[in-house]
Amino acid sequence: MFYTRFKVVLPLLAILLSQAATAGPMGFNESFMAMGDFNNNWRESFINYAVTPRDAFGVSATYMRADDKSKSRTLEEITYTRLVKRWNAPHAQANLWFQGGVGALQGENKLIGENRDFDKVMITPGVQFDYETTRVYFQASHRLYRASDINHDFTSVRAGFSFYETDYDKTQPWLILEARNMNGLSEKIEVTPMVRLINKSFFVEAGVNNSREPRFNFMYIF
Repeated sequence: MFYTRFKVVLPLLAILLSQAATAGPMGFNESFMAMGDFNNNWRESFINYAVTPRDAFGVSATYMRADDKSKSRTLEEITYTRLVKRWNAPHAQANLWFQGGVGALQGENKLIGENRDFDKVMITPGVQFDYETTRVYFQASHRLYRASDINHDFTSVRAGFSFYETDYDKTQPWLILEARNMNGLSEKIEVTPMVRLINKSFFVEAGVNNSREPRFNFMYIF
């Protein structure tokens, strides 16, 4: 009897964990993933295609601005994502990812009495670790944003929990708290509580950060 129940429950858990795991930076084999992250000083959008269960190539566009509006950056890059390691447990999953890219950086530095514009090549290697169950979620990432004489390394940590479990075809609400910082553009840590709604192959997030600025994120796998 126990073995029969186990065979029934295990696939259901796998489905629910796949729903919780949609925050990863790539989808399943031969799928496209589109993501966006938007607020006043940071706007990022990308799309990639999974050529294998562990590898994806894509393109991204990012806008970054300093808190005091003295600096702004735009970056268009070609990206590569790699699932380095996955750990599966009966009720949880953990992943280690590599994310990187190379692209064209345009920037503006507003100084007293003059503006300085530039065009440079930027590289963006980084790693992400995430852990999730059907009820809790944790993610930590660090990514280098480097060009000649420029260091805008980006660090973020987020954690959250779901209010309740749902079936795969129903919407599941989560509460997510994220802290992040970008070197050279902000001297403070941005903290944002967000509500996330997950349904099958997409999620949306919305919140207001500690500077009272709205933020909106989305992800869609197709």
